[in-house]
Amino acid sequence: MFKKLLICVFCLSVLALAGGGLWLWQGLQTLEQPVALDEPVLFSVPSGSGYGQVARKLEAEGLVGDSLWLKIHGRLYPEQALLKAGEYEFTDGMTSLDMINAMVAGDTKHWQIQFIEGWTFRDMRAALASSERLGQVTADWTDERIMEEMGANGSHPEGRFFPDTYLFTSSETDLDLLRRAFERMEEVLATEWQAKAENLPYDSPYEALIMASIVERETGAVHEREEVAGVFVRRLEKGMRLQTDPTVIYGMGEKYQGRITRKDLRTHTDYNTYRIDGLPPTPIALPGREAIHAALNPAEGDTLYFVARGDGTHKFSKTLAEHQKAVRAFQLNRRSDYRSSPTPSPDTAAEEGDQ
Repeated sequence: MFKKLLICVFCLSVLALAGGGLWLWQGLQTLEQPVALDEPVLFSVPSGSGYGQVARKLEAEGLVGDSLWLKIHGRLYPEQALLKAGEYEFTDGMTSLDMINAMVAGDTKHWQIQFIEGWTFRDMRAALASSERLGQVTADWTDERIMEEMGANGSHPEGRFFPDTYLFTSSETDLDLLRRAFERMEEVLATEWQAKAENLPYDSPYEALIMASIVERETGAVHEREEVAGVFVRRLEKGMRLQTDPTVIYGMGEKYQGRITRKDLRTHTDYNTYRIDGLPPTPIALPGREAIHAALNPAEGDTLYFVARGDGTHKFSKTLAEHQKAVRAFQLNRRSDYRSSPTPSPDTAAEEGDQ
């Protein structure tokens, strides 16, 4: 009798263990089932959150059916319970384990912001301020305060930040991106300076940066940058004034309303290259790498003038007489679809005049 009882208890225990094992296996299998989402969902893991807290939050937000199975999974696989803080994007078809793996790997959601070649530092700051996902630290800072943070106390900010597309996470701030763009410009300028042509009329990489910013603003046609730089370099070498309208516009600041007049050309500012000799005191925009390369590797030749054709390219001339003839052909008799940029857009600044 006692032996039969032991056998019965044993059988019941085996059945219980088998049932429990099946129950556990089936529960854990739910973690590998795809989650149906109508659209991507952003899920935030605050700093200091424990695994259990995250599991409960996933359940509360409808991303898992029962957080119990996630908790058991965390017990069985402790290395899978080490989640990184941040903001994550979960999409349709992901499983609960996919979500956990993303948080273990720290595969946080990235946003992007673009700084455009030819923008001013003011444009750049406006783009940073309008980015909803970016922490705002410098909103009330002066330009001088920003440059102090860059380790360039007393320096003018214009042209010192590299235009590019930057990715960032929700944990980053506008100051982080400014620092990245500043360091990137330092790196690019140093690299291009090392590979510069010989006998250029620049005393420092900063002067080359100034020239690059002018080249950037003068033409949007990539194949013309070296030739434009060549014209300006030869003007400097001959002691001629640069006479470039973008510098005049920059010097006008908010007074510029889309056109410059003869009076504007005659008005003395630190940036009016019709009135000053040599380069302006600072860059006038954010130059891209191609413009920097052009400023440091200008095309050889003997052209000294250029004028916009009206299709986004320019007519280059060797003599003043040739230039005046080109002005009459392309400026005084402008085509109906005249434009000085090869890729016009509603956001592009008003057209500048040319040499």
